[in-house]
Amino acid sequence: MSTYVLVHGAWGGSWCWKRVRKALQARGHEVFTPTLTGVGERSHLLSPQVNLDTHIDDVVNLIQWEELSDVILCGHSYGGCVISGVADRIPDRIGALVYLDAFVLKDGQCLHDTLPPEQRNMQMELTAAHGEGWKVPPIPAEVFHVNANDAAWVDRQCTMQPLATFQQPINLSGKAHGIKNVTFILATGFADSPFPQFFEPAKARGWKTLKMDCGHAVMLDLPEELTQVLIGASQQQSAARTR
Repeated sequence: MSTYVLVHGAWGGSWCWKRVRKALQARGHEVFTPTLTGVGERSHLLSPQVNLDTHIDDVVNLIQWEELSDVILCGHSYGGCVISGVADRIPDRIGALVYLDAFVLKDGQCLHDTLPPEQRNMQMELTAAHGEGWKVPPIPAEVFHVNANDAAWVDRQCTMQPLATFQQPINLSGKAHGIKNVTFILATGFADSPFPQFFEPAKARGWKTLKMDCGHAVMLDLPEELTQVLIGASQQQSAARTR
């Protein structure tokens, strides 16, 4: 049995992992899908003070209070920023990292630093017009090419994201560099993706890299295929322990 912590992206929540969570649990694994502060069912906690550090704390505290170890930690999209911070703080608790069509920040970078200017400017304009200057409205599911059966549901489920989570630079000490079992997954089925920029650097680092032909919401478009990839990360972890 392996232990998974699956971290959703911006505007999301635990709900987006339902299918993958059930599939992993059906195979006997322990699975945690925390909802980050201020979104989803925790949207009542939304405030201008919620930032990237808040979300890193959410996941670090879950792992510590649940007394988890050898965690396979997966972050989708913005969740990649979160898992990088978590792994840097508690590398001894992490057995594997999976970046699922995700941002991979360098020390001192924020998410907005990695976006094309037109995407960043559009977010800022929407935030000023519809989010009181500090809340970022959700990007429609259609833009992310979410499958037709799920698109309307995703639009209903998504909530405002605190702008500070995109603008706070990450502070990385390099402690996570000792984690060798790292996978980067690139979804190739939607236009204007900001994630291809991370694919070749991931390969150059020696990470396992693969592409999946679907929209950005891989866990909704290809849940069974993603489940198999996550199980593969677990098997790599087990093999490394027996060497």
